[in-house]
Amino acid sequence: MEQLITDDLDALLNVLPPHLQNHLREIERLPDLLEVVVDLGRVPEARLVGESVALNSREATREDIDYVVSRIGEFTDDNRAGIPRTLHRISCIRNRQGRIVGLTCRVGRAVYGTIEIIRDIVESGKSILLLGRPGVGKTTMLRESARVLAELKRVVIVDTSNEIGGDGDIPHPAIGQARRMQVPTPALQHEVMIEAVENHMPEVIVIDEIGRELEAEAARTIAERGVQLIGTAHGQSLENLMMNPTLADLVGGIQSVTLSDEEARRRGTQKSILERKAPPTFDVLIEIQERNRLAVHHEVADAVDAILRGRPLPSEIRIRDDSGEVHIEKPQISPRATLPARAGRRSEQPSERPARAEPEARRALRIYPYGLSQDRLEQAAKGLQLPVRVIDDIGQADAVLTLKNYYRKRPPLIGDAERHGVPVYVLRSNTITQMEGILEDLFGMNGQNDPVEQAMRETEAAIEQVREGAHSVELSPQAAHVRRKQHELVRDAHLFSRSLGKEPKRRVRIYASDVV
Repeated sequence: MEQLITDDLDALLNVLPPHLQNHLREIERLPDLLEVVVDLGRVPEARLVGESVALNSREATREDIDYVVSRIGEFTDDNRAGIPRTLHRISCIRNRQGRIVGLTCRVGRAVYGTIEIIRDIVESGKSILLLGRPGVGKTTMLRESARVLAELKRVVIVDTSNEIGGDGDIPHPAIGQARRMQVPTPALQHEVMIEAVENHMPEVIVIDEIGRELEAEAARTIAERGVQLIGTAHGQSLENLMMNPTLADLVGGIQSVTLSDEEARRRGTQKSILERKAPPTFDVLIEIQERNRLAVHHEVADAVDAILRGRPLPSEIRIRDDSGEVHIEKPQISPRATLPARAGRRSEQPSERPARAEPEARRALRIYPYGLSQDRLEQAAKGLQLPVRVIDDIGQADAVLTLKNYYRKRPPLIGDAERHGVPVYVLRSNTITQMEGILEDLFGMNGQNDPVEQAMRETEAAIEQVREGAHSVELSPQAAHVRRKQHELVRDAHLFSRSLGKEPKRRVRIYASDVV
């Protein structure tokens, strides 16, 4: 779709003093005008894309400033005003006595068609957070999102500074059928956000410039009520947002966790590590790198977890060329030779194991763990004395291991792996026992009649019974080394267990809660 730009430029020029209007209309690059700056005692200037132009040789006077102020709306607590039914914004600078001594008259443009580059994401129903530096086009894209979604859904815009819907009581046509709620003062934005949900039953809430902790909390409350959120925040990347203590909650928040000595040794990390503490408020995060270049993180939770593990996931790049065509560059996965004798297929049901590979000379197997503990996978391989290499590049992987809850969300990386013929194996839980079982399958080790394997399967079934409400479940008697594995599996499932009886009938009992 070709982009259509409307700017109501005459409406902005008409509020300026006549001598400034005359100079502006003589500028050849007037469509590139960004803002007009009028400061008391200085020569007014026009700021265009890439340059600034002095409008005359005379310094701005008090009369010039008063002329503009008398022809625009009232300034609110954030020192912003506008021109009714336009998107132009006039911001003021005041002296210590509160008198206006400077004006920034910013051109507001409605750009129809800019949403095409992310239309599929916007219409997916997922909550979206747009990041980018000031002036890169966040609000323009937000306005277009509201217009497009309002054709099918109930959309309410929380318009704190009237940048989305324009100044005045009648919103600009660029927001389409979306409804607009104005905010009396920026400090009350979070209250209006909650009011919008409670009073007007929206399916979509659109918010510009989430910047305070209360607004981040309100956004989480809205998301938990099942309302789609589309918002913006200042920051150029996901990493920036994670380091911002005020806004980190939008992507799940970061907390420091102290591990036990045993767990720290198992992971091969320090005792204090950083982890995401909650589900993200927004499902998708889009970094607006340039006006026509975006980086998309389709699964914010996975992206944050990967960054905290020191293995950032590559983002999807979307580019709009000069002709308006959108090009999508997905994370690269290079085709490679498959496993010997084709190690297996994707397991649609996590309880089923893939087909076993034919026994061959064992070579190092390159595995990409998606959502799994790398340290546990390495420990499982070491315990079985199998040559496994855990790699960071999914394009070089012989197989991908992931968990049931990740696979159900169909993240882009998993979909790309399957399309390129990379086997994807689904595990029920992030435990060493599950990983050992899948590695035995991949390397063609016969474990179906193995007593240890059978004991582990019994343990997993008992864990499920306890999770479904059983107070406790007692397992069959096992040798000491098998009981040790059973206790470890129970501990990884966040349940409790103890050994009962005497050899050779000593056995494990699993409980839902700790017992005395």
